[in-house]
Amino acid sequence: MKKKSLTRRDFMRQSALAVVGVAAGLSSLTLVSQEQRSRVILIRQQGVLDENLKIDEKILQEMLDQAVMALCKQDDPDKAFQSIIRPDDVVGIKTNVWNYLPTPPELERAVKRRVLAAGVKEENIDINDREVLDRPVFQKATALINVRPLRTHYLAGISGCMKNYVTFAKNIPDYHPNTCEDLALLFGLPQVKGKTRLHVLSVLTPQFHAKGPHHFDRRYVWNYNGLLVGTDPVAVDAVALKLVTAKRLEVFGPRESRVMPYPRSIEAADIKHKLGTSDINKIDLVKLGWQEGILI
Repeated sequence: MKKKSLTRRDFMRQSALAVVGVAAGLSSLTLVSQEQRSRVILIRQQGVLDENLKIDEKILQEMLDQAVMALCKQDDPDKAFQSIIRPDDVVGIKTNVWNYLPTPPELERAVKRRVLAAGVKEENIDINDREVLDRPVFQKATALINVRPLRTHYLAGISGCMKNYVTFAKNIPDYHPNTCEDLALLFGLPQVKGKTRLHVLSVLTPQFHAKGPHHFDRRYVWNYNGLLVGTDPVAVDAVALKLVTAKRLEVFGPRESRVMPYPRSIEAADIKHKLGTSDINKIDLVKLGWQEGILI
């Protein structure tokens, strides 16, 4: 039986129910001023992956659209992207090409499709990972969109939004000390500072355990069928860490649920570098779509 994707009508109905839930005191979100909080959207759809892990690109596009609409509080995907991307922008889409778990090309295309719809010219868009320092579009970019999968990492604890910008550094090992504690400094680099408009962390098939450099084992990857979307990289990574920890608890039990090495970069990005919000209690996590097995 074909699995049904979340329609725009479904999305609007869920949003309305969320508002009603808040009014009735049913929401898990704490009502404080928006200035003190970060907003992260988690959207999942059961039908986005089939039994062979093939991605349904149409459903994935719908997921991205609905997440960005919820993030930007718009009722149309083009309007949502137009609120963060201007037609005169030069846009670098920072992807990730790690062989075992790269950014899905379907997700890259979904992001690019909306950037084009926002009015950006084709020649002013580039998608790259390891050559961003040398690519003309990235060198003159006015806007960046950060798109990568979530996985554990033997140095940083997890590879999330912040870790994905390490290829903007001229000397990557400079960011490795103390379990990559100072990854937030990447956001002050000349090609990055003040340019990131959106973070899209793929949690379609996240990796929750690794044993060393470049380690990959299908046993430690699960079909979560989701995306985490936000404008605060620290908040998105904090939610991602909570998700990976919950999965480790489910698989390994309490004694091995903690991610090792512990991702010091997340709290340091907040407390030390003031980049974003690491306190999960100050993050408004909005959950859309498929709820079974959500873990967080």
